[in-house]
Amino acid sequence: MADPISHFDYRWSEEIPHTLAYLIRPLLSLLQEGTAPGCRILDLGCGNGALSAHLSRLGYQVVGVDPSVSGIAVARRSFPAVAFHQAPAAPDALQALELPPFDVVISTEVVEHCYAPRQWATAAFGSLRTGGRFICSTPYHGYWKNLALALSGKLDGHFTALWDGGHIKFFSRPTLTELLSEAGFVDLKFMGAGRCPWFWKSMLMAGRRP
Repeated sequence: MADPISHFDYRWSEEIPHTLAYLIRPLLSLLQEGTAPGCRILDLGCGNGALSAHLSRLGYQVVGVDPSVSGIAVARRSFPAVAFHQAPAAPDALQALELPPFDVVISTEVVEHCYAPRQWATAAFGSLRTGGRFICSTPYHGYWKNLALALSGKLDGHFTALWDGGHIKFFSRPTLTELLSEAGFVDLKFMGAGRCPWFWKSMLMAGRRP
């Protein structure tokens, strides 16, 4: 069954960048570790295709997948040289696309929107070749950051329930590690992004399919 959030459309446009600038440097750092130039990448939850196009310009063979009608429409119109498919991050949906296994799956700022994050993790794992790598990011939540939000009076705004289709899962390093380990990923590596340590905006995690 597809994740219910897959039916929500974020009304993407060319003006809304999919991946925030502070994620690009650590993402590329993780990508370049043990990854051959020109390898095949699946951008899982590609939004308007901005990150897919950026990776394509760097010489990678990229395929973008997203459930959003508007996102895929913008991506295809803006970046016709990259292949884009409309589908949710669910195992059955990705299998139906009949895409060959990828060397790398990247999924930035996606899992926090998923009602069923295990489907997302399983879909990523199943899309990789043996030895392939997974790199994901999600907003960081840890003790010191959450404490600072509470003391500043900004906790309610940060965890707002009024954002239609917004963040519905809030991950810490241990919970994201558990999710990816449960899916079968090994050799997990953590990296914070944005702000200073322990108050990061987001966190990235890379793993490998054995």
